[in-house]
Amino acid sequence: MSDPATTARHLVLLLLAGGLASILTAWGFQTIGGYVPCKLCLEQRIPYYVGLPLALLALVLMLRPLPAAARRLAVTGLLVAVAAIFAWGAGLGAYQAGAEWGFWTGPMDCGGGGGMTDSAANMLNALRSTRVVSCTEASWRMLGLSFAGWNAVISAGIAVLALAAAWAWRRGRTA
Repeated sequence: MSDPATTARHLVLLLLAGGLASILTAWGFQTIGGYVPCKLCLEQRIPYYVGLPLALLALVLMLRPLPAAARRLAVTGLLVAVAAIFAWGAGLGAYQAGAEWGFWTGPMDCGGGGGMTDSAANMLNALRSTRVVSCTEASWRMLGLSFAGWNAVISAGIAVLALAAAWAWRRGRTA
């Protein structure tokens, strides 16, 4: 039977790998694939920018020689925070996916596109070439899920991994 602390470390490594793969895929679709993210899409990336560094910090603390009680509390707190952050991300993804399917209305101020031009002479050309992206129209789907739908699934999975890691870490006698 595996040590719960080792299991917790493995779960955090899996969480980090999955989260990093997810955000790198989003950046790849944007930079290589040319998919312009909307305002809500960009907001769904915040959990990755905040949660993954916190998960990395939890992993570092798992490996540091600190007093057991303080380390157990700090690591558990960080992993619960990571779970909450990614649960929020899953909620955002589900909200946008529901708006894309027409289950409810999306945000009224949601749109995106290229940045503003730095030259007044090129402003008319920039306005002609700017593509406004709606939060309520899926630009891509795979197996019936849009980017937002997949983000909801992945973020929920990461939240579950973080909770499982926190639970295993709390159970560990050597933590």
